[in-house]
Amino acid sequence: MGIGAGVGVALEGVHASVAALDALDREDAFLAAGEGVGADVDVLQRRYELRLERLEVVKRLEAQLAAMKARDAVECVGFQHAMLAPDAAVHERTFAEMSVVEEIAGVLTVSSGAAGAFVEQSRRVCTLPPVMEALAAGYLSWQHAKIVADETEGLTPDGAAALVAHFFDPDAPNPARGAAPGELVPSRFRTKVRNWRERHHPETLEKRHAKGVADRRMEYTPDRDGMAWNSLHLPGDTACAIWNRTTATARGLQGPNEPRTITQLRPDIAASLLLGANNATAARSGSVPAEATATDTAQGPGSAPGADSVSDTAGLAATTEIGKVPAPRADVLVMVPVFSLLGQTDEPAVLDGFGPIPASMARKLVADGAESFYRVLVDPRDGTPLEIGRQRYRLPETIKQWIRMRDGKCTFPGCSNHTPDNDTDHLTAWEHGGTTGTSNLAQLCPKHHRLKHARPWIPHPVTENGSPGWTSPTGRHYKPEHPDPEPTHWPPAILHLLAEIPDWLDIPEVPCAEPPRDRFIDPDELSPADPLWDDFYAMPFRLPPDPEMNWQMLLT
Repeated sequence: MGIGAGVGVALEGVHASVAALDALDREDAFLAAGEGVGADVDVLQRRYELRLERLEVVKRLEAQLAAMKARDAVECVGFQHAMLAPDAAVHERTFAEMSVVEEIAGVLTVSSGAAGAFVEQSRRVCTLPPVMEALAAGYLSWQHAKIVADETEGLTPDGAAALVAHFFDPDAPNPARGAAPGELVPSRFRTKVRNWRERHHPETLEKRHAKGVADRRMEYTPDRDGMAWNSLHLPGDTACAIWNRTTATARGLQGPNEPRTITQLRPDIAASLLLGANNATAARSGSVPAEATATDTAQGPGSAPGADSVSDTAGLAATTEIGKVPAPRADVLVMVPVFSLLGQTDEPAVLDGFGPIPASMARKLVADGAESFYRVLVDPRDGTPLEIGRQRYRLPETIKQWIRMRDGKCTFPGCSNHTPDNDTDHLTAWEHGGTTGTSNLAQLCPKHHRLKHARPWIPHPVTENGSPGWTSPTGRHYKPEHPDPEPTHWPPAILHLLAEIPDWLDIPEVPCAEPPRDRFIDPDELSPADPLWDDFYAMPFRLPPDPEMNWQMLLT
């Protein structure tokens, strides 16, 4: 479908959306008048539902109009270029495009920079037909379309086409699971798209991460009202652990006598830790040490340290060597493909609350890390989790870590809260027969946990490796935001050996006898306090043997 055809679809959709709004408005006016309304009709409830339906139609209309705007912007540039002579100089074409951008800026009442960015984004969206078609049909917003345009930048044409097919073509190999792109809030959609891009980028994540580490920095930006920003650009595992640790510490400080919110506590804790070990208790009161404040304010960022700041640095150095980042200690899950952990491939791992990380970082976390890091091995056949490592032997904590790994965040529609202290909630309440197995548990942030029990937001059953969807009080269904597990990368040596196996070699299958049925145990039927769990998790974890050895023996 060409650009013009896409806008034709959008224009038809605009007419249909306007007609739908008109019909909803007439029904609302009829209800407001109260004439001929049946006694069984809850007028206030129906008028409430009409507002939701109108919002839904307006959302679709905005997407359809955005498709028309994008098409018109791209065609404006095209028409200006078409009016130039075929042999026009480069600078003539440049000035022609600059003039178009300024015209668009004036028409839309935006800056020329914003107009130029809009034209470039529109150009990229229009080169991705499935995205343009979905936008013209009102299935996703302009914000979603911009995300695809942003994340396909830097990819080869084939790579961009593969990314778009994964999310927009249900017949593509291994298409995206769960909610459709337009059913995800933009931040969640960007996360899914970026995770896919990291796995399929033509340049390995190891190389790109090495460039990023070299660019790590800390930035200071003054703000109004006597405030300022400090920003850290760090490796993902370190930044994630800092966030989790400050969040956990903040939760620990909260109580009936603590007036500060968790948002206020996080910066107080970070400031007290950075300004000296002897001042760590400052977070309890929310104050910054007076001597540090006076010295730092007088000198400003970048000035030479005075005696007081040297004293603070010495105090900090007493607990940790300056410049050496300690192993993270806040609870973090890292999901590692089996072959990647063995060093056979460099396929990225996934860090809970962050996303893809280099294989070398994952191996370091598992080898060094900290007791707070839980490694999760991934089946190379389909990308699903195999086993979660444990340092603690109490089942409730292990179940909580497993649910964190499966769900990734609060499962409520649109929520992005992935803090480690999210609640692990029974989907079917214990008093109503619900079990304490992973098939009846899901992650909820405290806010949505309270809402679930206060209003009829109904969770759907979970799948084997998927989080629940939801039904709202008005009957709207929200699909689960499933992750996209894929078969992991096999080591090149094994693939080479497989290619060399002669056709005449018949590899017999070894029959696997099933144990007697009376020896099977359903984990959901076990109590969390059953000692069988301790026996099971006390078994040491052992890496599988090197798979290349078996293939070498087979071919010799």
